Amino acid sequence: MSTVGRKGGLLSTISSGISNCRSKVRSYIAPEHSEVVNPDGSNVELDSSAPRFKQEEKESYWTYMHNFIGSDITSLVTLPVVVFEPMTMLQKLAEIMEYSHLLDMADQCEDPAMKLAYASTWATSVYFAYQRTWKPFNPILGETYEMVDKSGLTFLAEQVSHHPPVSTAHAENDHFIYDITSKVKTRFMGNALDVFPVGRTRILLKKSNMMLDLVPPPTRVHNLIFGRTWVDSPGDMILTNLTTGDKVVLHFHPCNWFGRKIGRVKSIGKRKGKHQGRGRNDIDGYVYNKEGESKLLITGNWSKSMSCQPCDFEGEPIDGTELKEIWRVADTPKGDKFQYTHFAHNVNSFDSAPQRLLASDSRLRPDRQALEKGDLSRAGVEKSRLEERQRAEKKLREARKQEFTPRWFKMSGDIAPTPWGDLEVYEYNGNYGKHLESAIPAVQTVDVEDPKCIAFDPWQLTPSGDQNVAHASQVFPVSVEPTLAVKAP
Repeated sequence: MSTVGRKGGLLSTISSGISNCRSKVRSYIAPEHSEVVNPDGSNVELDSSAPRFKQEEKESYWTYMHNFIGSDITSLVTLPVVVFEPMTMLQKLAEIMEYSHLLDMADQCEDPAMKLAYASTWATSVYFAYQRTWKPFNPILGETYEMVDKSGLTFLAEQVSHHPPVSTAHAENDHFIYDITSKVKTRFMGNALDVFPVGRTRILLKKSNMMLDLVPPPTRVHNLIFGRTWVDSPGDMILTNLTTGDKVVLHFHPCNWFGRKIGRVKSIGKRKGKHQGRGRNDIDGYVYNKEGESKLLITGNWSKSMSCQPCDFEGEPIDGTELKEIWRVADTPKGDKFQYTHFAHNVNSFDSAPQRLLASDSRLRPDRQALEKGDLSRAGVEKSRLEERQRAEKKLREARKQEFTPRWFKMSGDIAPTPWGDLEVYEYNGNYGKHLESAIPAVQTVDVEDPKCIAFDPWQLTPSGDQNVAHASQVFPVSVEPTLAVKAP
C-alpha cells in the first residue's frame, strides 16, 4: 500500500473515531440522558418556576445550540424572547447602585481597612441581583440608560460597541465617582455557560481622593436548557486601593454539580480550632495592607449578609473582638415572576428617570415594554425589528466608511490588562453633565410624564425625509435602508 494510501486510511480512521465520539457525547447529553441539578436540592420537575421551554422546544433548541459548544457565543446566537427579562444589560449595570450607601460609608470612614471592607461589600452585594437567570436584552448600539435618586446619585450608561458588545457607565454623587468599561467573553459548554468579565471598574472616593480598582470572579450559568437554571461565581474577587497599595481578596466558594456544599478545608480563621465547611454563595477573605499583612477578615454570604472582624497577621480573629455585620440584603417582593428586587423594579420605572430623558433610553424599547406586559409575541416582533434596523444602519455606516461615535463616552487610549484579555478603556467625556444643566437639549429628549407616546430612538442615522421623531411606540421600518440619512447634530 502506498504512503498516501496509508495516510488517508489513518486520517479516515481518526475522523471516523472523532465522529463516533461526538455522536456518543451528543447522545449522552441529549434531553433523555441529561442530568440536571438544583443547587438547593429541590426537585426540578416539581418546581413550577423551572421550565422555560416545552420539551419539543428544548430538543429543537439543543439541536441548534450544540454546534456552538466551546465557542464564545456573545455575538453569535439569536435567542428566543422566552429566555429574556424586561431589562437591558445597561439597566443591569445600574443594579450595582442598590447599596451605593456602602461607598458613601467607605468615603467617610477614617480606618483604611474598614474603608475597603465597605467598598468590597458593596461590590459583592450586587450578586444577589445577578443570581437571576433571565437574560437581559442586548443593548442597541447608541442605546443609553439614565437613573437619578433622591440622594443625588446620577447614573448614565451607553452602548459604545456592538461587535464585540461593550457597555460603559458613569455614576457620581457627593462621595464617589464610579466608572466601568464592561465587556464579556463567554464559553458555551452545552448545558452551561461560562462568563468572563473582561472589564475595568474604577471607584474614586472623593473625601480621601483614593482610587479603587475591582476585578470580579468569572461566572458559570448552569442548566441553560435542561432543568432549573442557576448561577455560581467561584473564584476570587480582588479590590485594590491604587493610592495606598492596600487590597481585599474575597473568595467566592463554589457549589458542585449536585448542589452540595464544598469549599476550602478551612474557613477564615481557626474559630477556636473548629473547621467549618463553606458552601454556595459563601464568601471569605481578608483586607491586607500594602505589606501583605492581614488586618481585617470578611465573611458572609452574598444572598444574606456580610460581616467583618479585626484579625492578626496570621488571619486569626483578635481576642475580645466580635464579628460586625456591615450589610444585609433588603427584603424582596414575594412571588415576583422575574425575581426582581424592589430596586430592580425602580430601575425599570420612569420614577427613577430624569425629567429630560434621552429618547435612546432602555425604558423606551418596545420589545422590553411588550415583554414587561407579558406579550411575548409582540416582544419577539419588536426585538427582530430593532435588530434588523441596527444591521441596516451598520451596512450604511460601512458603505460611507463612517465610524460610530458615542455621545457620552470616548476612547481613553488606555489598554487595561485583565485575567481574560486586554481591554480598550472608555472614559466619560463630561457632556452629559452639561446636557443636564443646559436650557436647550443637546440631543432629542422626551417628557417622561407621557412615556407611552415616545419612540425609542438610539439611531445616529435616520430615514431620509422624516423628522428625528418617530410616532407613537413604533420604530422606523428597516425597508428604508437605501434612503437613510445622517442625523442633524
